[in-house]
Amino acid sequence: MHTAKTIKINMYNKKDKLVIFDTTLRDGEQSPGASMNVSEKLRIAKVLEKLNVDVIEAGFPIASKGDFDAVFNISSNIKNSTICALARAIDKDIDAAGEAIKPAQSSRIHTFIATSEIHMQKKLNMTKDEVINQAVKSINRIKKYTDNIEFSPEDAGRSDFDFLSKIIEKAISAGANTINIPDTVGYNIPSQFGDLLKKLIENIPNSDKAIFSVHCHNDLGLAVANSLSAVMNGARQVECTINGLGERAGNASLEEVVMTVKTRQDIFSCDTRIDTKHIVPASKLVSSITGFPVQPNKAIVGANAFAHESGIHQDGVLKHRETYEIMKAQDVGWLENKLVLGKHSGRNALKTRFSEIGYEIKDSGELNSLFEKFKNLADIKHEIYDDDLHALISNTSADDNISFYNLSSIRSISDSKSDPHSIVVLEKNKKCFESESNGGGPVDAAFKAIEKIVNSESVLQLYSVNNITDGTDSLGEVTVRIEKNGIIVNGIGSDTDIVIASAKAYLDAINKLSNKSNILHPQLDHV
Repeated sequence: MHTAKTIKINMYNKKDKLVIFDTTLRDGEQSPGASMNVSEKLRIAKVLEKLNVDVIEAGFPIASKGDFDAVFNISSNIKNSTICALARAIDKDIDAAGEAIKPAQSSRIHTFIATSEIHMQKKLNMTKDEVINQAVKSINRIKKYTDNIEFSPEDAGRSDFDFLSKIIEKAISAGANTINIPDTVGYNIPSQFGDLLKKLIENIPNSDKAIFSVHCHNDLGLAVANSLSAVMNGARQVECTINGLGERAGNASLEEVVMTVKTRQDIFSCDTRIDTKHIVPASKLVSSITGFPVQPNKAIVGANAFAHESGIHQDGVLKHRETYEIMKAQDVGWLENKLVLGKHSGRNALKTRFSEIGYEIKDSGELNSLFEKFKNLADIKHEIYDDDLHALISNTSADDNISFYNLSSIRSISDSKSDPHSIVVLEKNKKCFESESNGGGPVDAAFKAIEKIVNSESVLQLYSVNNITDGTDSLGEVTVRIEKNGIIVNGIGSDTDIVIASAKAYLDAINKLSNKSNILHPQLDHV
């Protein structure tokens, strides 16, 4: 036994591949308000494929028809990444996942069941033996659909070590070739979590038959640190998301994990195959689709990540970049935001540039609609940047659905001697609806006027404004978050006029709210 353990430890001393498992489309979507439609998920999946992400967890097929369709669609279109579907350890989940991944050239099913005492007693109402039997049964059922099987003992970080070791050993024997250790509630700290991975690999007799993975949440701000500690102790897959998106405080950030491993090859005995120049475009795409702005001081992808204000720092960088920069901005996709298109550019140029920044436009109707909006923007703004294009397309998906409300026109009046007043005209199913209202400001008046028409009975939880590019003619991007009966959605809108952008964002949220199907939460529903 001593010899076997030595072999297991030493096998990680060579340069190994670190598998990047992206769950932006599944766990990332569980961020309140971050739900995406099928076409938006496919756009993100294509950018993840450009990144060379090894495994894309495309969704939770049993959760809703929309989730099933998204996984199926992504499985049909993505060729260079493994497509994974999540399933609880029950037959109906596994069968739905199996059907959803059928078109994939490379597929995986990821199943899970809770192993901590609190989860088994309070959530599952199952004994330890019942949990083990259910896990083994589920893994055997997955073999009907794929031999690429991932098993997660949910809440592993708070599970009894001996029981955790036992169920993992049984799962590997049953056919699981990836074992994921989730820090489900972000409870662990790096030294503790790394030690857990090391002990599991050393003590489980058949641990060499599987890749050990980690899935860390950021409740204490330690998701990336815990993930990297696990990697240094034998884990060879990290589950992460673009921008650290995810439920509650989020997941381990893909860009931070990847760039840490890449930058510190002096201490990491593994590396990823991620094409890092696509990191920033991926970050911007996810931000524009979900409506979750990236904080300026966010590592790697924040606007200030490579900015130097201190005179000492500026002087040092000018003399020698590496005095204050440990990586090149260009390596992660930060390029000069140069002018790429103008009012005289044609459809093909627009289509080509959209493709370069991650949007494949195949439908001529969609292209014509985007081209018309582009021309209108070019008449106002003259200088069109990539960030403008991201914002332009983010407002398109709902516009083309006749079952949604569209903003036909808006007129706002605001002066120092009278209450702000807005008159809005909305269109739905080719019918126009007009309303007007006073408010505390022109935006408030616009929202109240819209509400008189839509009567959503929702509560506004967040209103945020960001400029997309520099200058007084910059597009303003507005994010709103509304809630109704426990359902939370984000809406985004952009325009050179902030009142119009606000109205677009509010309508986007209203449309999402009305179209929101009942989605099962993969961690809250009982097995």
